[in-house]
Amino acid sequence: MRVAREDRDRYTVLTASGALSALLTGRFRHGARARTDLPAVGDWVMARVQPGGPATICALLPRASAFTRKVAGETTEEQVVAANVEAVFLVCGLDGDFNPRRIERALTAAWESGAQPVVVLNKADLATDVEQRVAETEAVAPGAPVVALSALEGNGLDALSPWLVPGHTIALIGSSGAGKSTLANALLGEARQATGVVREDDSRGRHTTTHRELVLLPSGALLLDTPGMRELQQWGDDSGLEGAFPEVTELVALCRFSDCTHASEPGCAVLDALASGALDPARFAAWLKLQRELRYLAGRQDARIRAEDMAKWKTIHKEMRHHPKANRWKR
Repeated sequence: MRVAREDRDRYTVLTASGALSALLTGRFRHGARARTDLPAVGDWVMARVQPGGPATICALLPRASAFTRKVAGETTEEQVVAANVEAVFLVCGLDGDFNPRRIERALTAAWESGAQPVVVLNKADLATDVEQRVAETEAVAPGAPVVALSALEGNGLDALSPWLVPGHTIALIGSSGAGKSTLANALLGEARQATGVVREDDSRGRHTTTHRELVLLPSGALLLDTPGMRELQQWGDDSGLEGAFPEVTELVALCRFSDCTHASEPGCAVLDALASGALDPARFAAWLKLQRELRYLAGRQDARIRAEDMAKWKTIHKEMRHHPKANRWKR
């Protein structure tokens, strides 16, 4: 079965004969060490069907891809936003929502996921400089197709056809007000998802989509719609940066020292490229910021793992002190 929706502790799963309500078995839930060990929308699971009652999910199958982020707030924990997707549509509005730095951040997470990122510039009907915006986006999105369209007017949707093939799953990712729900409705051919207006001063909107849901498109593809993200904090290693910033990665490999900080070292290929104009300073600054964020996150993860290990061994030692065999040796 495949998870189509999650509502707290209850799931909707898709089967060959239709949709079912499902719950986790207690053994599965209590055996999960982290949030990522539990099913997310898009996951394939093994479940038992009980006549007259909900199905019970007893196993999670390996993920082919997973778009993840750090959970909002101070907690150092990974959250699976979309699982087992072939492509990620990174939706950005061609109004006040347009932000190349935000696109770079989303691309880093998308390349890390293992899915193909596609940058969708929505609201082309509101922009007078569409070609310029497309060129700006292509400059910060090497390796990712860039599509400009108007979901509201239905113009340009055909450009997404190469990814909307039967059996493929596509996730919609973007900030509130980018027009994801309008795009979802346009692809569905019906007003299924609620839409809302955006503020005129900053083009930001409210969360009209409040949950993740997997729906079938007329083309036979599956669409995974997600709520708008106020923030997208990174999770993972440097592989996402390699995909989002290939020109910086190539230069880093040419530096004389393997631990080059690209600040003042001799033989730094990055500094040489910045001095000659071959590397855009804004791109390098964005790469540095994301790299620092990932390194800080790695440090937080290590600290959390150490704390969990210490707590585990403390519990084991406490239990051993009260074990009959341990007390026998003390006598």
